Amino acid sequence: MTAVALASLAIWLVLVFGRGFFWLMRERDDRGPAPPEPAEWPAVVAVVPARDEADVIARSVGSLLQQDYPGPFRVVLVDDNSADGTADRARQAAAGARIPLEILSGSALPPGWTGKLWALHQGVARASETAPDFILLTDADIGHAPDNLRALVRRAQAGRHALVSLMAELSCATRAERFLIPAFVFFFAMLYPFAAVARPGSRVAAGAGGCMLVRRAALERAGGIASIRAAIIDDCALAQRLKGEGPIWLGLTRRARSLRPYGSVAEIGRMVSRSAYAQLGYSPLLLAGTVLGMVVTYLAPPVLALFGTGAGRMAGAAAWLLMAVAFQPMLRFYRVSPLWGVALPVIAAAYAWFTLRSAWQVWRGRGGQWKGRSQAMAEGA
Repeated sequence: MTAVALASLAIWLVLVFGRGFFWLMRERDDRGPAPPEPAEWPAVVAVVPARDEADVIARSVGSLLQQDYPGPFRVVLVDDNSADGTADRARQAAAGARIPLEILSGSALPPGWTGKLWALHQGVARASETAPDFILLTDADIGHAPDNLRALVRRAQAGRHALVSLMAELSCATRAERFLIPAFVFFFAMLYPFAAVARPGSRVAAGAGGCMLVRRAALERAGGIASIRAAIIDDCALAQRLKGEGPIWLGLTRRARSLRPYGSVAEIGRMVSRSAYAQLGYSPLLLAGTVLGMVVTYLAPPVLALFGTGAGRMAGAAAWLLMAVAFQPMLRFYRVSPLWGVALPVIAAAYAWFTLRSAWQVWRGRGGQWKGRSQAMAEGA
């Protein structure tokens, strides 16, 4: 047991001190001096894929139509065969708006495409007809502060970025959300350290699909949305393509927020399970290794700290302390109690279960559920 405790401690020493201090979450759009304004504001088109989003679409589209952006800007909403009146709600929200909204009726989903990416492909094609400098890819459940587009463009122009992406602030009001949501972003940043994403020499690339400002020319050189047509984790797949075309940047924000609450652990679990097994390349071997790694990394330290003896107990306690400390910046960002840091092993156990369930759903042919579609392993379609 001492060997397991020492292994756990070694893992956390590497994570805390040897992974670019990812846990400090320094990459935020409200830190440091604001990038300068461009001499001329470039043209931007926002593309919003929407399928059965009537409950949030008015607020989402409304926030885009209220942007204080000084340059040419318009919005293209792709109604992906919604059955709940999504397009009508969006049209009502656009009444009297200064910024134009175009509603595009999506065509039938072809084989080999995921639903969201097919909708994005159609929207990007329409947006590109006017040759804008940038395309803002944003989800139908994201609300934007009035200055968000202006801030995105300033950063992109100042850094000559091919992609600037913001990790939208997720809802964290219910007990279930406080239990699972900060850890969701923490684990994402652990896999894709934001500083490494921005470093040109690094192979790490990631984006957050809720808010991605893409340079149109770079997107076209990278092969467009068609180049990732079957991807389940489409934001990271697109970021990987775009990093070959220029610098990319990813950071936390309060300027873009999710409008959809998660009322229960089950709802959050479904969200995680949609893509967890895809993250592992649908590999049973990687699945087994991941579960074992999570046991050693997260579960062994508290067990050994509480029930171990001697050096094993001390090493387990030290590892538990390190993980709790590393979790604190994310807990502060989401304004939840620091005591949740002590509960990280239990939270990690829940995520391990979601990952196992994700694999089970794929094996049953029901993986990657999104808006009534089963899309996992579409690569084989």
